[in-house]
Amino acid sequence: MLRGVFVTGTDTGIGKTVISAALLVRYRSAAVVRYWKPIQTGTDRDDDTATVSMLAGDTGRPPLTDGVRLARPLSPHLAARYAGQTIALEPLLSVARSQSLDERFVVEGAGGVLVPINESRLMIDLMAALGLPVLVVSRSTLGTINHTLLTLEALRSRGLAVAGVIMNGPRNDDNREAIERYGGVDVVGQVPSFDQIGRDTVLRMASLIDPDARLLARVFA
Repeated sequence: MLRGVFVTGTDTGIGKTVISAALLVRYRSAAVVRYWKPIQTGTDRDDDTATVSMLAGDTGRPPLTDGVRLARPLSPHLAARYAGQTIALEPLLSVARSQSLDERFVVEGAGGVLVPINESRLMIDLMAALGLPVLVVSRSTLGTINHTLLTLEALRSRGLAVAGVIMNGPRNDDNREAIERYGGVDVVGQVPSFDQIGRDTVLRMASLIDPDARLLARVFA
C-alpha cells in the first residue's frame, strides 16, 4: 500500500490543493514525492492534478493520474450519479497497491472526511482503507476550532493516525493554541491566504510548513 500522507480539510475550498503542492515542494529534497487525487469532481471547470503539477514544478515524479474523474463540481456520489456511474473503492485500492514503496505520496481527498462517495461509503472509508496518516487543512478564522475538532474526532473514531493540522488564513495564535490543546494535535504550519497563487507563493507556503521537521520524521523520511 502507499506510503505518505492523506490531505483532507474541514470544508471544501479550504486550500487542500495549494497546500498539497506546497507539501510536494517542502519534501521533494527529502524523498521521491508524488501527488494523487483518487477522486476528482468538477473536471469541466478545474483540474486539480494539473494545478498541483504546475504549482509544484519538478518533484522527481509526475502526479499519479489514475482514478475517478467526474465533470460536475458536486459531492462525489452526486457527480457520479449524474454521470451514470457508481464509485467503487476497490479499483482505487488496486491503484494504490501497485505503487512503489520507495515513493512518498501526497494524496488529496475530495471535500471533507464525511463526504459521500457512493450510497454507503464516505471519504473517510477510503482514508481508512488506504491507512495513511491524515493531515488536516483548516481555516484560521472564526469557527475553525469546532470544525477542526469535529474532523479530528471523526478520524480517530476510525482509528486513523493524525499527522497534524495546517491552518490556512490570517495568523491566529489563539485558535492554534486551542486546536493543539483540545485536539491533542500538532499544528505543523500556519500559511497565509494569497489573492494570486503561483509558484512563488507556493514556495513561500512550503517554507512555513513543518519548520521543525516533525512531519518529515513521521511521514516522509
